[in-house]
Amino acid sequence: MATALETPTSLQDPEEHSRPSVVAVEDLFKAFDGHVVLKGIGLTVRRGETLAVLGRSGTGKSVLLRLIVGLETPDSGSVCINANSIAALSLDGLNAVRMKMGFLFQHAALYDSLTVGENVAFPLEHHRRDLSKSERGERVNQLLAEVGMEGNLDKMPSDISGGMQKRVGLARALALEPEILLLDEPTAGLDPISSGEIDELVLKLQRERQMASIVVTHDLHSAKTIANRLAILDQGSVIVEGTFDDLQQSTIPFVQEFLSHS
Repeated sequence: MATALETPTSLQDPEEHSRPSVVAVEDLFKAFDGHVVLKGIGLTVRRGETLAVLGRSGTGKSVLLRLIVGLETPDSGSVCINANSIAALSLDGLNAVRMKMGFLFQHAALYDSLTVGENVAFPLEHHRRDLSKSERGERVNQLLAEVGMEGNLDKMPSDISGGMQKRVGLARALALEPEILLLDEPTAGLDPISSGEIDELVLKLQRERQMASIVVTHDLHSAKTIANRLAILDQGSVIVEGTFDDLQQSTIPFVQEFLSHS
């Protein structure tokens, strides 16, 4: 069970914690082949807030994101989006909820055979058929400019760096104007300069868009930079949650060890 910590004041909006939760995970359990990965996870995220989830490899961080987006089904517990349990939704209802989510995969997951512009346009072509081709093109240009990738429209993913691929992946994640942004290891494999640029970009987008964001990461510096709250997983449970200062004051041995080696 997570250590009880004082609820931190939002870095972005002093009224944030009076808002209802956009994402609420309650008593979530998940096992694979008899191996329990998540044990009673409970987390909430409000609009305009960023929660960073940290922990060792294999502790269920990415599984948590897959449960939130409905790609996995929990063994017990619930995932609620805007107070609606996704388990109770029809497939059409779940797809409608997913359209409110933007997902940046760990390795950007761009389509190798599509240009940068075509990658960003992909969700628009499948889910915004009300837009004309010129309107979709304008939207793609706007999104690429927003992540500092204007001028790279016709390049292939193999022609750009890992950091640039992450930017394109982020632009694609934002294409449908999501209320919720899920980021899986956004700085993994990047040099410190590129990692810092991704952090600054995420902060800028949060200021401008006020999404509810969950970031799964091994990068403590990144989490400290971009998140209002941090949660550390160990053996399938949230053992501590709060601001970075709260975590530094924790007397839990694993938390102290994790912070000292990160």
